[in-house]
Amino acid sequence: MTKSSVLKILFGLSALIIIFFFSLKLFNKEKRASLKKEAIVEEIDNTTVDEIDTTTNIIKDVSYSSNDAKGNEYVLNAKEGQIDINNDKVIFLKGVEATITLASDEIINIQSKFGKYNIDNYDTIFSENVLIEYKDNNIKGNYVDFSLNRNSLIISKNVVYLNQKNLLRADVVEINISTKDTKIFMYEEKKKVKINSK
Repeated sequence: MTKSSVLKILFGLSALIIIFFFSLKLFNKEKRASLKKEAIVEEIDNTTVDEIDTTTNIIKDVSYSSNDAKGNEYVLNAKEGQIDINNDKVIFLKGVEATITLASDEIINIQSKFGKYNIDNYDTIFSENVLIEYKDNNIKGNYVDFSLNRNSLIISKNVVYLNQKNLLRADVVEINISTKDTKIFMYEEKKKVKINSK
């Protein structure tokens, strides 16, 4: 086989591979657009998110994991996830459990009824019956904003912070997961954080 024959065969194979991947990418875009259009039509017909019955939008037994540059690991599991029809980077979750393993080997566990997860930046909103367990500390609240990039965990709405020595009630508990610095405060200056010592 001559050199020019080999080059022609390689060129032909390369062209076929490029055409195949281009077609695959185009097919996926059309499929996503079609799914979004179907979901919008259903929504216009006054169908709620819970009533949408499509296997392409609902994912069972969701699991995500990520690591940051500092060596912290974030693992998120949920019984069910539903992709946001307006933003395919966002997933709405049900039955959420998350574990943050810090570079220092300390572990933070989070549970909630619902969640909202961004697959690009790993930011997660936990809502309803949120429970955070960290060492001997238990924190309950109705809303948690967690960001691995910001290294922050912000717990708000009916917050109860319980450890072996104290029971605190506040509007907000803000924790820097790297430094462990914790701020506990109320929204209104006139109101005070309630502390009961054991």
